[in-house]
Amino acid sequence: MNNAIKDVLNRHILPKVKMPGQYAGGERNIVRKNHHEVLGKLCLAFPDAYTIGMSHHGLQVLYSLMNARPDWLAERAFTPWPDMEAQLRHYQVPLYSLETYTPLNQFDVVGFSLQYEISSPNVLTMLDLGGIPLRGRVRTMADPLILAGGPCTQNPETMAEFVDVFVMGDGEPALPVICDTWLELRRAARERDGFLGGEAGRLQREQALAELAVRLPFAYVPRFYQPEYANGRIVALNRLRSDIPETIQPSVIQDLESIPLPTAPVVPFVECVHDRIAIEIMRGCPWQCRFCQSTVIKRPLRFRTVETIVQAALESYRTTGLNEISLLSLSTSDYPHFPELIKRMKETFNPLGVNISIPSLRVNEQLRSIAELIGNDRRAGLTLAPEVARDDMREQIRKKIKNDDLFEGCRVAFRNNYESVKLYFLCGLPGERPVDLEGIVEMAETIARIGKEEKGRFPKVTASVSNFVPKAHTPYQWNGMQRREYFQWAHNYLWKCRQIRSVNIKCHSVETSLLEGVISRGDRRTCDAIELAWQRGARLDGWDEMLKPERWWQALADCNIDVERQLHEPYEVSAKLPWDHVNVKYGRDYLAKEQNRSVVQLAAMADAK
Repeated sequence: MNNAIKDVLNRHILPKVKMPGQYAGGERNIVRKNHHEVLGKLCLAFPDAYTIGMSHHGLQVLYSLMNARPDWLAERAFTPWPDMEAQLRHYQVPLYSLETYTPLNQFDVVGFSLQYEISSPNVLTMLDLGGIPLRGRVRTMADPLILAGGPCTQNPETMAEFVDVFVMGDGEPALPVICDTWLELRRAARERDGFLGGEAGRLQREQALAELAVRLPFAYVPRFYQPEYANGRIVALNRLRSDIPETIQPSVIQDLESIPLPTAPVVPFVECVHDRIAIEIMRGCPWQCRFCQSTVIKRPLRFRTVETIVQAALESYRTTGLNEISLLSLSTSDYPHFPELIKRMKETFNPLGVNISIPSLRVNEQLRSIAELIGNDRRAGLTLAPEVARDDMREQIRKKIKNDDLFEGCRVAFRNNYESVKLYFLCGLPGERPVDLEGIVEMAETIARIGKEEKGRFPKVTASVSNFVPKAHTPYQWNGMQRREYFQWAHNYLWKCRQIRSVNIKCHSVETSLLEGVISRGDRRTCDAIELAWQRGARLDGWDEMLKPERWWQALADCNIDVERQLHEPYEVSAKLPWDHVNVKYGRDYLAKEQNRSVVQLAAMADAK
């Protein structure tokens, strides 16, 4: 325990900040080990606020996994709010782990989970406050290894200057191997020459990173790849060493059942976004929607047994006391033993007063019986993701669902005490027409009328409309994103179509979506704009009240980023993409085939008008 930091926090800092409980540590089920009794020290750094990070299931999984090892410890750190950042800087206290108040620069490995592109500057905040150089090329062996995993690493180039190693694929098998390999390389360097400083230290670190890149096929070390540009776009990614791989293979868990679930998750002292037990029942998705990145990068489909799920949930309940269990997957109702699982969960947890939530339901024939199967004794809502409302557009995005199944599923839900329905839609898909926007409102209002028929009054129905961003490793990755003016028109059009007051149209911020697109579709030159935006005050921009879009647009302009080219202009299918060196299951050829089919279908849709 670093009592010096703890004392300054308690005496001078925590009394001056909002929600000090998020910075105090000491929560139920934390793992606190003696730093002198382990070989390796890992800090899991989540680049967002505590209330977001502590709701992320992956953090709990990796925390449990690494702490189960006697030779490693894993601790946690989160992005502080600006009031806390100011206090840390004023009192010259480094960003620390919540378990032992250890500064980030005293760990062997600091691992970031990149979940949201707009959170990129938070990584820089944490590195800077933690006493770690921002740019990987100036670090030495005395500095921790900076890892990054998560969905945003599917295009790692926009953070390549700040991260030493990107982990591709599943983290559970990859993280321990990378940590062990780095510890071995670090120990060898220390024993051979000691940790050198200056240019010699940087070369010493570079050689260790090269060894890591050669040994581990799922580890992307960007410093050994040099982008080449022409006409404003990347045309090649040239290797600087012949012994490192041309492309990166993802780490893949073949048997999900063999990976233990965290059964003693850390329980926060403060209210978080999700105060519930999360159990991942299945990884991957049986469907192949063209807009969805997750269905591509999470392949193949793997699932746990009913018995494993029930026992893990029961043990988690005993160690936390939380009264809600969420069954997680990309499409939970597609779990192959879904009725049996729900039956067992109800038998086990109904007598304990514990609610079972299903956050990801697919619209199919089974939806007609799910609400009755699950049951509900609380004022709860049903959440569904039809994405689009018209059959021809569903064919285009490859999400084949039927409105009759959706409407009947909602009817059964209202009969079983459900009070509201939330629907997720996409706006700005390739080939979108006014009739597609009208269909969103029509679907929401039809559900509202069904609710009135069943309950005697209009229920609350929310159509949550996201602005479509063409993501890496999807068939739509070659498409450009719609412009600001289109999204503004489409959002206004949706509101004009609405007639029932209990139906709410909730549209995602246009500026946030455009910035997400710029970062997710950028190349390595975007790193400079991210750092400049951070220097000018970008902090926790995933929160609407914190985001100042003009700061980003100016930073992008000052770094000579051609936003029009990067965001809105499509690529030729044969063109080099910034993320082509990252492999996914089925590969680029499959994605190109799907994109070409999409273009044919769009032409048919246009001819049919």
